[in-house]
Amino acid sequence: MLNLSNVLSLSRAGFALAFLQDNTQIRLLAIVLAMVSDFLDGFIARRQGTTTQFGAILDPIMDKFFVFFAAGVLYLEGRLYTWELCTLFARDISICLFGLYLGIVRGWKGYECKAIFWGKLTTAAQFFVLMGLTLHFAFPGYVYLLFVMMAGFAFLELLAGHRRKSHSPPTELE
Repeated sequence: MLNLSNVLSLSRAGFALAFLQDNTQIRLLAIVLAMVSDFLDGFIARRQGTTTQFGAILDPIMDKFFVFFAAGVLYLEGRLYTWELCTLFARDISICLFGLYLGIVRGWKGYECKAIFWGKLTTAAQFFVLMGLTLHFAFPGYVYLLFVMMAGFAFLELLAGHRRKSHSPPTELE
């Protein structure tokens, strides 16, 4: 269960703690290392054939931990307004809403957690916004509203994937 790709995922927790240092260079390095580890963990797991359901869940949890922690520190330092902070997490709210939907329709059985396009794009955008904020860059409001738009698309992508899966004929393995 603890393989190289999962260790890379877990490393993002340590990189997040670098935000406790009020040092721009250390924070930028932490963001870059988090981005590299986010790319490498999945790449290595697929390449070595060590993909696991645990890793599929751990990877996005560590992404979220890093972003939440770093954004929280920047918020406490006054670099983000409350509404901007909330929009950064809009995708995560949409994932929770999708989970609620699955609970209502009893769709959890057989649901496979996997990365989606809009989720990956949102995470990359979050990393770049964190980089800009670390460099004291003030983003215009529409940049944050794009996170709300991406959250909507992420929800629709999850919903479409679930409906496709639930309307497909069962395989021999099911």
